[in-house]
Amino acid sequence: MARSDTARGTDVEVRRGWRACLLGGAVFAVGMAGTTLPTPLYGHYQDKFGFSELTVTVVYAVYAFAVIGVLLLAGNASDTVGRRPVILAALGFAAASAVCFLLATALGWLYVGRLLSGLSAGLLTGAATAHVMELAPRDGAARATFVATAANMGGLGCGPLLAGLLAQYAPWPLYLPFAVHLALVACSAAVVLRLPETVARRRPLRTVRPQGVSLPAQVRSVFGPAATAAFVGFALLGVFTSVSPAFLAESLHERNHAVSGLIVALAFFASTAGQLVVGRVGVTRSLPLGCAALLAGLVLLAGALYWDLLPLVVASALVGGAGQGLSFRAALSAVAGASPADGRAAVISTLFVVAYAGISLPVIGVGVLTDPLGLEGAGLVFIACMAVLVSTAAAYLLRRPVPSAGRSA
Repeated sequence: MARSDTARGTDVEVRRGWRACLLGGAVFAVGMAGTTLPTPLYGHYQDKFGFSELTVTVVYAVYAFAVIGVLLLAGNASDTVGRRPVILAALGFAAASAVCFLLATALGWLYVGRLLSGLSAGLLTGAATAHVMELAPRDGAARATFVATAANMGGLGCGPLLAGLLAQYAPWPLYLPFAVHLALVACSAAVVLRLPETVARRRPLRTVRPQGVSLPAQVRSVFGPAATAAFVGFALLGVFTSVSPAFLAESLHERNHAVSGLIVALAFFASTAGQLVVGRVGVTRSLPLGCAALLAGLVLLAGALYWDLLPLVVASALVGGAGQGLSFRAALSAVAGASPADGRAAVISTLFVVAYAGISLPVIGVGVLTDPLGLEGAGLVFIACMAVLVSTAAAYLLRRPVPSAGRSA
Protein backbone atom coordinates (compact mmCIF):
# COMPACT_ATOMS: atom_id res chain seq x y z
CA MET A 1 0.00 0.00 0.00
CA ALA A 2 2.80 2.41 0.88
CA ARG A 3 4.51 1.67 -2.44
CA SER A 4 1.24 2.38 -4.29
CA ASP A 5 0.81 5.67 -2.42
CA THR A 6 4.38 6.64 -3.31
CA ALA A 7 3.76 5.88 -6.99
CA ARG A 8 0.57 7.95 -6.96
CA GLY A 9 2.41 10.78 -5.25
CA THR A 10 5.15 10.64 -7.87
CA ASP A 11 2.58 10.72 -10.69
CA VAL A 12 0.90 13.74 -9.14
CA GLU A 13 4.23 15.55 -8.87
CA VAL A 14 5.08 14.76 -12.51
CA ARG A 15 1.71 16.03 -13.72
CA ARG A 16 2.09 19.13 -11.58
CA GLY A 17 5.56 19.72 -12.99
CA TRP A 18 4.39 19.44 -16.60
CA ARG A 19 1.40 21.68 -15.92
CA ALA A 20 3.72 24.34 -14.50
CA CYS A 21 6.11 23.87 -17.44
CA LEU A 22 3.31 24.36 -19.98
CA LEU A 23 1.95 27.39 -18.15
CA GLY A 24 5.45 28.88 -18.13
CA GLY A 25 5.66 28.20 -21.87
CA ALA A 26 2.32 29.97 -22.42
CA VAL A 27 3.62 33.03 -20.56
CA PHE A 28 6.78 32.95 -22.69
CA ALA A 29 4.71 32.78 -25.89
CA VAL A 30 2.50 35.71 -24.87
CA GLY A 31 5.53 37.87 -24.13
CA MET A 32 7.25 37.06 -27.41
CA ALA A 33 4.04 37.55 -29.43
CA GLY A 34 4.03 41.20 -28.40
CA THR A 35 7.40 41.78 -30.06
CA THR A 36 6.05 40.92 -33.55
CA LEU A 37 2.51 42.21 -33.07
CA PRO A 38 3.03 45.47 -35.06
CA THR A 39 4.36 43.66 -38.18
CA PRO A 40 1.17 43.65 -40.33
CA LEU A 41 0.22 47.13 -39.08
CA TYR A 42 3.18 49.18 -40.35
CA GLY A 43 1.27 50.03 -43.55
CA HIS A 44 -1.49 51.59 -41.45
CA TYR A 45 1.07 53.58 -39.49
CA GLN A 46 2.71 54.77 -42.71
CA ASP A 47 -0.65 56.04 -43.93
CA LYS A 48 -1.40 57.65 -40.58
CA PHE A 49 1.97 59.31 -39.91
CA GLY A 50 3.37 59.55 -43.44
CA PHE A 51 6.84 58.02 -43.01
CA SER A 52 9.04 56.10 -45.46
CA GLU A 53 10.07 52.46 -45.71
CA LEU A 54 13.46 53.40 -44.21
CA THR A 55 11.66 54.61 -41.11
CA VAL A 56 9.82 51.27 -40.87
CA THR A 57 13.13 49.42 -40.81
CA VAL A 58 14.62 51.80 -38.23
CA VAL A 59 11.56 51.43 -36.00
CA TYR A 60 11.95 47.68 -36.29
CA ALA A 61 15.71 47.79 -35.62
CA VAL A 62 15.24 49.80 -32.41
CA TYR A 63 13.79 46.62 -30.94
CA ALA A 64 16.88 44.58 -31.85
CA PHE A 65 19.28 47.16 -30.42
CA ALA A 66 17.31 47.14 -27.15
CA VAL A 67 17.55 43.33 -26.99
CA ILE A 68 21.31 43.48 -27.56
CA GLY A 69 21.70 46.07 -24.79
CA VAL A 70 19.79 43.94 -22.30
CA LEU A 71 21.72 40.80 -23.23
CA LEU A 72 25.01 42.60 -22.63
CA LEU A 73 24.00 44.39 -19.44
CA ALA A 74 21.45 42.17 -17.71
CA GLY A 75 21.20 38.88 -19.56
CA ASN A 76 22.15 36.99 -16.40
CA ALA A 77 19.88 38.93 -14.02
CA SER A 78 17.47 36.05 -13.40
CA ASP A 79 20.36 33.87 -12.16
CA THR A 80 20.82 36.42 -9.39
CA VAL A 81 17.40 37.80 -8.40
CA GLY A 82 15.26 34.85 -9.51
CA ARG A 83 13.23 33.92 -12.57
CA ARG A 84 9.85 35.30 -11.52
CA PRO A 85 10.92 38.90 -10.79
CA VAL A 86 12.69 39.16 -14.16
CA ILE A 87 9.76 37.61 -16.04
CA LEU A 88 7.35 39.99 -14.30
CA ALA A 89 9.60 42.92 -15.22
CA ALA A 90 9.63 41.71 -18.84
CA LEU A 91 5.83 41.51 -18.84
CA GLY A 92 5.73 45.03 -17.39
CA PHE A 93 7.81 46.32 -20.30
CA ALA A 94 5.54 44.40 -22.70
CA ALA A 95 2.48 46.07 -21.17
CA ALA A 96 4.12 49.49 -21.38
CA SER A 97 4.93 48.83 -25.04
CA ALA A 98 1.30 47.95 -25.77
CA VAL A 99 0.18 51.15 -24.05
CA CYS A 100 2.56 53.18 -26.24
CA PHE A 101 1.00 51.73 -29.38
CA LEU A 102 -2.50 52.32 -28.01
CA LEU A 103 -1.67 55.99 -27.34
CA ALA A 104 0.39 56.52 -30.53
CA THR A 105 -0.34 59.94 -32.01
CA ALA A 106 3.08 60.47 -33.63
CA LEU A 107 6.09 58.50 -34.82
CA GLY A 108 7.91 58.93 -31.51
CA TRP A 109 5.40 56.66 -29.77
CA LEU A 110 6.38 53.82 -32.12
CA TYR A 111 10.07 54.24 -31.31
CA VAL A 112 9.39 54.14 -27.58
CA GLY A 113 7.02 51.19 -27.98
CA ARG A 114 9.61 49.18 -29.90
CA LEU A 115 12.34 50.10 -27.41
CA LEU A 116 10.20 48.81 -24.53
CA SER A 117 9.37 45.69 -26.53
CA GLY A 118 13.08 45.02 -27.01
CA LEU A 119 13.72 45.42 -23.28
CA SER A 120 10.92 42.93 -22.64
CA ALA A 121 12.31 40.36 -25.09
CA GLY A 122 15.87 40.75 -23.83
CA LEU A 123 14.81 40.02 -20.25
CA LEU A 124 12.30 37.33 -21.15
CA THR A 125 14.41 35.21 -23.50
CA GLY A 126 16.92 33.94 -20.95
CA ALA A 127 14.73 34.02 -17.84
CA ALA A 128 11.66 32.34 -19.36
CA THR A 129 13.72 29.69 -21.18
CA ALA A 130 15.44 28.73 -17.94
CA HIS A 131 12.19 28.87 -15.97
CA VAL A 132 10.32 26.59 -18.39
CA MET A 133 13.12 24.01 -18.33
CA GLU A 134 13.48 24.12 -14.55
CA LEU A 135 9.74 23.72 -13.92
CA ALA A 136 9.62 20.42 -15.81
CA PRO A 137 10.11 17.06 -14.04
CA ARG A 138 13.70 15.89 -13.68
CA ASP A 139 13.62 13.36 -16.52
CA GLY A 140 11.87 15.70 -18.96
CA ALA A 141 14.76 17.87 -20.18
CA ALA A 142 14.25 17.07 -23.88
CA ARG A 143 10.52 17.74 -23.80
CA ALA A 144 11.03 20.90 -21.76
CA THR A 145 13.53 22.16 -24.33
CA PHE A 146 10.87 21.63 -27.00
CA VAL A 147 8.31 23.55 -24.91
CA ALA A 148 10.73 26.48 -24.55
CA THR A 149 11.63 26.43 -28.26
CA ALA A 150 8.02 26.20 -29.39
CA ALA A 151 6.97 28.97 -26.98
CA ASN A 152 9.73 31.29 -28.21
CA MET A 153 9.41 30.88 -31.98
CA GLY A 154 5.71 29.99 -31.87
CA GLY A 155 5.00 33.13 -29.87
CA LEU A 156 6.93 35.21 -32.40
CA GLY A 157 4.78 33.65 -35.14
CA CYS A 158 1.49 34.17 -33.29
CA GLY A 159 2.07 37.93 -32.95
CA PRO A 160 1.70 38.89 -36.64
CA LEU A 161 -0.96 36.21 -37.15
CA LEU A 162 -3.12 37.62 -34.33
CA ALA A 163 -2.59 41.24 -35.40
CA GLY A 164 -3.27 40.44 -39.06
CA LEU A 165 -6.53 38.65 -38.32
CA LEU A 166 -7.79 41.40 -35.99
CA ALA A 167 -6.70 44.19 -38.35
CA GLN A 168 -8.46 42.56 -41.29
CA TYR A 169 -11.66 41.24 -39.74
CA ALA A 170 -12.26 43.29 -36.58
CA PRO A 171 -12.69 47.02 -35.90
CA TRP A 172 -10.00 49.43 -34.69
CA PRO A 173 -7.00 47.77 -36.43
CA LEU A 174 -4.41 49.98 -34.70
CA TYR A 175 -5.89 49.50 -31.23
CA LEU A 176 -7.64 46.16 -30.79
CA PRO A 177 -4.49 43.96 -31.27
CA PHE A 178 -2.66 45.82 -28.50
CA ALA A 179 -5.70 45.84 -26.21
CA VAL A 180 -5.98 42.07 -26.61
CA HIS A 181 -2.27 41.63 -25.95
CA LEU A 182 -2.48 43.86 -22.87
CA ALA A 183 -5.21 41.58 -21.49
CA LEU A 184 -3.10 38.49 -22.27
CA VAL A 185 -0.10 40.05 -20.51
CA ALA A 186 -2.21 40.73 -17.41
CA CYS A 187 -3.37 37.10 -17.36
CA SER A 188 0.24 35.97 -17.82
CA ALA A 189 1.40 38.05 -14.86
CA ALA A 190 -1.27 36.38 -12.71
CA VAL A 191 0.00 32.97 -13.87
CA VAL A 192 3.62 33.84 -13.05
CA LEU A 193 2.64 34.82 -9.51
CA ARG A 194 1.27 31.30 -9.02
CA LEU A 195 4.26 29.48 -10.50
CA PRO A 196 7.09 28.39 -8.18
CA GLU A 197 10.43 30.18 -8.14
CA THR A 198 13.21 27.87 -9.35
CA VAL A 199 16.30 29.82 -8.21
CA ALA A 200 17.06 28.60 -4.70
CA ARG A 201 19.72 31.14 -3.68
CA ARG A 202 18.66 34.62 -4.74
CA ARG A 203 20.65 37.77 -4.22
CA PRO A 204 19.74 41.49 -4.35
CA LEU A 205 19.45 43.31 -7.67
CA ARG A 206 22.48 45.46 -6.87
CA THR A 207 24.72 42.38 -7.12
CA VAL A 208 23.90 41.91 -10.84
CA ARG A 209 26.94 42.69 -13.00
CA PRO A 210 27.08 43.13 -16.79
CA GLN A 211 28.25 39.86 -18.32
CA GLY A 212 29.59 41.41 -21.55
CA VAL A 213 30.86 39.23 -24.39
CA SER A 214 33.43 36.46 -24.36
CA LEU A 215 35.15 34.39 -27.02
CA PRO A 216 37.80 31.99 -25.66
CA ALA A 217 40.42 30.74 -28.10
CA GLN A 218 39.08 27.18 -28.26
CA VAL A 219 35.65 28.45 -29.42
CA ARG A 220 36.76 30.67 -32.28
CA SER A 221 37.05 28.05 -35.03
CA VAL A 222 33.47 26.94 -34.32
CA PHE A 223 32.09 30.38 -33.54
CA GLY A 224 32.89 32.03 -36.90
CA PRO A 225 30.80 29.84 -39.23
CA ALA A 226 28.14 29.21 -36.57
CA ALA A 227 27.70 32.94 -35.92
CA THR A 228 27.61 33.65 -39.67
CA ALA A 229 24.77 31.14 -40.14
CA ALA A 230 22.93 32.66 -37.16
CA PHE A 231 23.44 36.18 -38.56
CA VAL A 232 22.01 35.27 -41.98
CA GLY A 233 19.10 33.32 -40.50
CA PHE A 234 18.04 36.16 -38.25
CA ALA A 235 18.55 38.67 -41.08
CA LEU A 236 16.13 36.66 -43.23
CA LEU A 237 13.56 36.63 -40.43
CA GLY A 238 14.16 40.34 -39.90
CA VAL A 239 13.44 41.18 -43.52
CA PHE A 240 10.30 39.04 -43.50
CA THR A 241 9.10 40.72 -40.34
CA SER A 242 9.86 44.31 -41.31
CA VAL A 243 9.41 44.74 -45.05
CA SER A 244 7.48 41.75 -46.44
CA PRO A 245 4.07 43.37 -45.72
CA ALA A 246 5.14 46.40 -47.77
CA PHE A 247 6.33 44.16 -50.63
CA LEU A 248 3.05 42.23 -50.59
CA ALA A 249 1.07 45.47 -50.75
CA GLU A 250 3.17 47.39 -53.29
CA SER A 251 4.36 44.67 -55.68
CA LEU A 252 1.77 41.92 -55.32
CA HIS A 253 -1.20 44.20 -54.49
CA GLU A 254 -2.01 41.88 -51.61
CA ARG A 255 -3.43 44.18 -48.95
CA ASN A 256 -5.10 41.55 -46.78
CA HIS A 257 -3.49 41.97 -43.36
CA ALA A 258 -4.35 38.41 -42.39
CA VAL A 259 -2.41 37.09 -45.38
CA SER A 260 0.69 39.20 -44.62
CA GLY A 261 0.54 38.20 -40.96
CA LEU A 262 0.19 34.53 -41.89
CA ILE A 263 3.22 34.62 -44.21
CA VAL A 264 5.41 36.12 -41.50
CA ALA A 265 4.04 33.60 -39.01
CA LEU A 266 4.89 30.72 -41.35
CA ALA A 267 8.57 31.68 -41.24
CA PHE A 268 8.61 31.43 -37.44
CA PHE A 269 6.57 28.22 -37.35
CA ALA A 270 8.93 26.67 -39.92
CA SER A 271 11.85 27.74 -37.73
CA THR A 272 10.33 25.80 -34.83
CA ALA A 273 10.03 22.71 -37.04
CA GLY A 274 13.63 23.15 -38.22
CA GLN A 275 14.89 23.29 -34.65
CA LEU A 276 13.16 20.01 -33.84
CA VAL A 277 14.95 18.26 -36.71
CA VAL A 278 18.38 19.00 -35.21
CA GLY A 279 17.90 16.31 -32.56
CA ARG A 280 17.54 13.65 -35.25
CA VAL A 281 20.01 14.95 -37.83
CA GLY A 282 22.76 15.90 -35.38
CA VAL A 283 24.66 19.16 -35.00
CA THR A 284 27.46 18.26 -37.43
CA ARG A 285 25.09 17.81 -40.38
CA SER A 286 22.49 20.35 -39.27
CA LEU A 287 24.80 23.37 -39.59
CA PRO A 288 25.69 22.94 -43.29
CA LEU A 289 22.18 21.62 -44.03
CA GLY A 290 20.68 24.70 -42.38
CA CYS A 291 23.00 26.92 -44.43
CA ALA A 292 21.85 25.15 -47.60
CA ALA A 293 18.20 25.66 -46.67
CA LEU A 294 18.88 29.34 -45.93
CA LEU A 295 20.50 29.70 -49.35
CA ALA A 296 17.48 28.02 -50.97
CA GLY A 297 15.16 30.35 -49.06
CA LEU A 298 17.14 33.37 -50.28
CA VAL A 299 16.95 32.12 -53.88
CA LEU A 300 13.19 31.65 -53.57
CA LEU A 301 12.85 35.15 -52.12
CA ALA A 302 14.88 36.54 -55.03
CA GLY A 303 12.54 34.81 -57.45
CA ALA A 304 9.54 36.22 -55.60
CA LEU A 305 10.97 39.75 -55.82
CA TYR A 306 11.96 39.41 -59.48
CA TRP A 307 8.77 37.79 -60.80
CA ASP A 308 6.30 39.17 -58.22
CA LEU A 309 4.96 35.73 -57.30
CA LEU A 310 3.14 35.15 -54.00
CA PRO A 311 3.71 31.33 -53.97
CA LEU A 312 7.47 31.94 -54.01
CA VAL A 313 7.13 34.27 -51.02
CA VAL A 314 5.32 31.51 -49.12
CA ALA A 315 7.92 28.93 -50.17
CA SER A 316 10.72 31.25 -49.12
CA ALA A 317 9.13 31.72 -45.69
CA LEU A 318 8.83 27.96 -45.20
CA VAL A 319 12.25 26.93 -46.55
CA GLY A 320 14.16 29.89 -45.16
CA GLY A 321 12.43 29.61 -41.77
CA ALA A 322 13.29 25.92 -41.54
CA GLY A 323 16.89 26.71 -42.48
CA GLN A 324 17.03 29.38 -39.79
CA GLY A 325 15.78 26.92 -37.19
CA LEU A 326 18.21 24.21 -38.26
CA SER A 327 21.23 26.49 -38.41
CA PHE A 328 20.53 28.44 -35.25
CA ARG A 329 19.85 25.53 -32.92
CA ALA A 330 22.86 23.69 -34.37
CA ALA A 331 24.99 26.82 -33.99
CA LEU A 332 23.88 27.19 -30.38
CA SER A 333 24.67 23.54 -29.64
CA ALA A 334 28.06 23.71 -31.38
CA VAL A 335 29.12 26.89 -29.62
CA ALA A 336 27.89 25.66 -26.22
CA GLY A 337 29.67 22.34 -26.68
CA ALA A 338 32.97 24.00 -27.56
CA SER A 339 32.81 26.52 -24.70
CA PRO A 340 34.42 26.07 -21.28
CA ALA A 341 31.85 25.37 -18.60
CA ASP A 342 32.69 28.49 -16.59
CA GLY A 343 32.32 30.78 -19.64
CA ARG A 344 29.49 29.14 -21.54
CA ALA A 345 26.80 31.70 -20.70
CA ALA A 346 28.94 34.61 -21.86
CA VAL A 347 29.81 32.85 -25.14
CA ILE A 348 26.15 32.05 -25.82
CA SER A 349 25.26 35.68 -25.11
CA THR A 350 27.87 36.71 -27.68
CA LEU A 351 26.18 34.44 -30.24
CA PHE A 352 22.82 36.05 -29.48
CA VAL A 353 24.35 39.51 -29.91
CA VAL A 354 25.55 38.52 -33.40
CA ALA A 355 22.14 37.02 -34.21
CA TYR A 356 20.26 40.15 -33.18
CA ALA A 357 22.73 42.27 -35.11
CA GLY A 358 21.51 40.22 -38.08
CA ILE A 359 17.95 41.30 -37.34
CA SER A 360 18.87 44.99 -37.24
CA LEU A 361 21.79 46.01 -39.49
CA PRO A 362 20.79 44.31 -42.80
CA VAL A 363 17.19 45.44 -42.31
CA ILE A 364 18.31 49.05 -41.98
CA GLY A 365 20.46 48.54 -45.09
CA VAL A 366 17.38 47.43 -47.03
CA GLY A 367 15.57 50.55 -45.84
CA VAL A 368 18.44 52.82 -46.92
CA LEU A 369 18.55 51.25 -50.40
CA THR A 370 14.79 51.31 -50.91
CA ASP A 371 14.73 54.99 -51.92
CA PRO A 372 17.35 54.81 -54.73
CA LEU A 373 16.71 51.20 -55.84
CA GLY A 374 13.12 50.53 -54.90
CA LEU A 375 11.97 47.82 -52.51
CA GLU A 376 12.62 44.98 -54.98
CA GLY A 377 16.10 46.22 -55.91
CA ALA A 378 17.06 46.71 -52.26
CA GLY A 379 15.81 43.20 -51.49
CA LEU A 380 17.90 41.68 -54.27
CA VAL A 381 21.04 43.44 -53.02
CA PHE A 382 20.31 42.12 -49.52
CA ILE A 383 19.82 38.59 -50.88
CA ALA A 384 23.10 38.70 -52.82
CA CYS A 385 25.07 39.78 -49.72
CA MET A 386 23.45 37.18 -47.47
CA ALA A 387 23.94 34.45 -50.09
CA VAL A 388 27.69 35.15 -50.18
CA LEU A 389 27.90 34.99 -46.38
CA VAL A 390 25.92 31.79 -45.95
CA SER A 391 27.68 30.07 -48.89
CA THR A 392 31.06 30.89 -47.35
CA ALA A 393 29.95 29.50 -43.98
CA ALA A 394 28.59 26.31 -45.59
CA ALA A 395 31.80 25.73 -47.57
CA TYR A 396 33.89 26.17 -44.41
CA LEU A 397 31.66 23.75 -42.46
CA LEU A 398 31.91 21.10 -45.17
CA ARG A 399 35.72 21.31 -45.08
CA ARG A 400 35.96 21.57 -41.29
CA PRO A 401 32.91 20.08 -39.51
CA VAL A 402 32.27 21.20 -35.94
CA PRO A 403 34.47 19.30 -33.44
CA SER A 404 33.29 16.44 -31.28
CA ALA A 405 32.52 18.81 -28.37
CA GLY A 406 29.93 20.50 -30.56
CA ARG A 407 28.50 17.17 -31.72
CA SER A 408 27.93 15.97 -28.21
CA ALA A 409 26.24 19.16 -27.06
